[in-house]
Amino acid sequence: MSFEMTKGLFKYDFTDQHAILGIPLDAEFNDIRKRYMKIARRLHSDTCSFEDPADKDWANQFLSKVVNPAYNKFSKESDRKEYNLLLGTISKRLVKEQAKMQIESAAAKELATAKDLEDAYKTAVGKLALKQYESVAETQDAIAQISELNMVYLLRKERLGVGVTPPPPPPKKDPPDVVVDPKITKKDPLPKPPGDSLADRSCVRAQGFMDSKNYAKATLELKEALKREPKHSKAHGLLAMCYFQQSQATMAKLEVQKALASNPEEPTALEVKKKLEQAAASGAKEKKNESKLGAFFGSLFSGKKK
Repeated sequence: MSFEMTKGLFKYDFTDQHAILGIPLDAEFNDIRKRYMKIARRLHSDTCSFEDPADKDWANQFLSKVVNPAYNKFSKESDRKEYNLLLGTISKRLVKEQAKMQIESAAAKELATAKDLEDAYKTAVGKLALKQYESVAETQDAIAQISELNMVYLLRKERLGVGVTPPPPPPKKDPPDVVVDPKITKKDPLPKPPGDSLADRSCVRAQGFMDSKNYAKATLELKEALKREPKHSKAHGLLAMCYFQQSQATMAKLEVQKALASNPEEPTALEVKKKLEQAAASGAKEKKNESKLGAFFGSLFSGKKK
């Protein structure tokens, strides 16, 4: 299941967390949190309204691997500072490379010449955010279009010499959650924001290494996480995937068992379990074919000469 994005700011080896959450670049933390909670309700397995099982699985994976890490970037002070510094660097790079810049979406092309930049930008982002998570087909296209808007907005602000002012840090105490949609019954648990433990942070870093196919570094990061929290189901699940990608099926199976023992619904562990079962079935089929082929050749050469 690939979540690769290559348009807008993503072209510059940068993960546009604002585009993933569908928020403008100057959004304050309270607004970021409210937006995250809305997306989480939409994608979480307990509250997702997608009917197709494949779409529900996609939603759960996208929430875990893309949306949660995006929210984490804004809820942790060190990550937020690093992210804002990268945005500043990207802005300067855009000015230097603007001659080579390619804009594909109609919304970004309109923003490039809009008279009232601020109003046009926020209106365009808001329109795309409304439908961003309405279906699997629309999500990544909407993220790409919002990232193109961010790219044009950064370029124009940098050319004006004002740049983008980082929003204030989040409050020390979490603000109260937004009001639960009355359509969601009391039995439906409200998705919680991703944890902030050291093991959770290690999982986020490990996922970044895995996205770059650096499974060796991801494995080390996850082992450190499990030293701190031996029953951390997500860490076990991600480690299982690392082992599977490195063709270490036995180790992958062990980590799957540990992950599911802590959380029977751990998505990455279930994904690896399915892959292992498919690989085992394929191997058994190949052995059967080899056995038949061996028997065939054996029959050719085992006959007695007359």
